[in-house]
Amino acid sequence: MTDSDIAFASIEEIGKLFRKRKLSPVELAKMMLARIERLNPKLNAYITVTAEVALAQAKKAEAELYAPRGRQGHHDRGPLHGIPISLKDNIYTKDIRTTAGSKILKDFVPKEDARVVARLKGAGAIILGKTNLHEFAYGVTTNNPHFGPTRNPWDLSRIPGGSSGGSAAAVAAGLCYGSIGTDTGGSIRIPAALCGIVGLKPTYRRVSTEGVVPLSKKLDHVGPLARSAVDAALVLRAITAGDYIEGTSLKALIPFKFRGVNEIRQKPARPLHIGIPQDYFWDRIDPEVREIQWQAVQSTRRHGVILHEFHRPVLHSWTDPSTRIALADATAFHQRSGWFPDRASEYGEDVRMRLEMGLEVRAADYIRALEMRQMAWLHLAESRGSPGFVDALAVPANPIVAPLIGQEEASIEGKNEPVRAALLRLHRPANFAGVPAISVPCGFTSAGLPVGLQLLGMCWTEKTLLQIAHAFELAHPFCRPSLVTL
Repeated sequence: MTDSDIAFASIEEIGKLFRKRKLSPVELAKMMLARIERLNPKLNAYITVTAEVALAQAKKAEAELYAPRGRQGHHDRGPLHGIPISLKDNIYTKDIRTTAGSKILKDFVPKEDARVVARLKGAGAIILGKTNLHEFAYGVTTNNPHFGPTRNPWDLSRIPGGSSGGSAAAVAAGLCYGSIGTDTGGSIRIPAALCGIVGLKPTYRRVSTEGVVPLSKKLDHVGPLARSAVDAALVLRAITAGDYIEGTSLKALIPFKFRGVNEIRQKPARPLHIGIPQDYFWDRIDPEVREIQWQAVQSTRRHGVILHEFHRPVLHSWTDPSTRIALADATAFHQRSGWFPDRASEYGEDVRMRLEMGLEVRAADYIRALEMRQMAWLHLAESRGSPGFVDALAVPANPIVAPLIGQEEASIEGKNEPVRAALLRLHRPANFAGVPAISVPCGFTSAGLPVGLQLLGMCWTEKTLLQIAHAFELAHPFCRPSLVTL
């Protein structure tokens, strides 16, 4: 295998090479660090590269994996052992700076790891570094005013999406085998779709947010970005555990368990039923993008999937309450931290403007928004059962392809719409309802830009979503991120 083949291999393939001793964790870490050194100046995907830490972890992994089986020192920690991973830079890392993409935290070095980082280390993953993001995860472009914009690997003049844009660009460009991002209104799925990879937002509280700089704790989710559904499943399994919710006696963080990757690959025992809501999600989509997404959905019929089209207009009412919660929660956190408005001049203009907007949210509107949020999952549950039980909903991921860096508006069907609004509106419902959602690549435009499809499930149904996503990948093998060339 060439270095390029290895860089775009699956986590499972790398694990087999390790255990056959055809590749060592140290060799792989050095290769990844060399790729980052060569390509990151073009992409600006990483803010901080932890080369010394990565090599030390790789040496430890190699010693544990290569010690004679049954002898002292041998320890196989599972599928992520020795696998290079990156972290969005709003996730705490002990003794490694965590900037949240901001000037305010540019020199902040946490004393403890976030819970998700501790899980990765326990699984033997190698931490390559911290990826770029929209400032304080409060945006959708990763056009960062303090650390510079991250560029889309498919077209360096375009955004990768945000706020987990650095994570998506790194995965798509073969600069890691998976990354951990955060998603408050689409911040994992937006960049995954724009960069042609898989992005999974798990069920609310499936993965701990302890040690993550918050945007809105009521809407924040932590999840994996990867190049395939199986890789995403392996990362998700490593970062979940039956932890207690911080400060309570509730054990709501439920481990994501499966016996092996074949459980994700296995053909369902019965035909899959997928719902297609005709309201909201399919409104105002770029015609070429819609055609690619629609044909991708229809192509599943050839593989025994049964499609159900229906109407659920209530989703139109979720945008405003979701926005109010995010605005108020973000401003409250920055006020409690003593940053806003005292250090307002240190924020980028767009983030400062949204923090100011948060001051205008009325208490009555905020409380009403929370009440609507508590019932949102029931409306999606009704969608799942109308007409007939469906396993997931299939909807567009983004209504447009990756905009140009600095582009403020997108023209959709002859009408201009702010880029931020266009990229958020199809993703917010899953955060508002707290249900899992995954973005999978489904094709390319005539200009060669990736298009994504989104699948939504009910709470705790990540395995079903991943099984559907994997089946979808088999039906669309041309949608591989290994096509990226820089």
